[in-house]
Amino acid sequence: MKAADSELPRYRSHKEVRAVQIEKVIPTAGGGAEIVPVDAGISPFTVEAAYMKKHKPEAGGYYVVYSDGYESWSPKEAFEQGYTRIK
Repeated sequence: MKAADSELPRYRSHKEVRAVQIEKVIPTAGGGAEIVPVDAGISPFTVEAAYMKKHKPEAGGYYVVYSDGYESWSPKEAFEQGYTRIK
């Protein structure tokens, strides 16, 4: 931890998000990818090249969609420490 980090205020998340753990990330033409969820009940879906370039998702992590529609990626450990499945 950097010295300045210890001086920063601390926050706890209380957001509700939609998310799925990623089993595979399969690159597609044009720089996008097909995301294959760990949960067999959720169909694979595609993400655009801009998402791939910005977030660089990896298998094991989580594809996350916030209430305003913003799409993100979170490493497994960070996501599971911050969120509990509600549905």
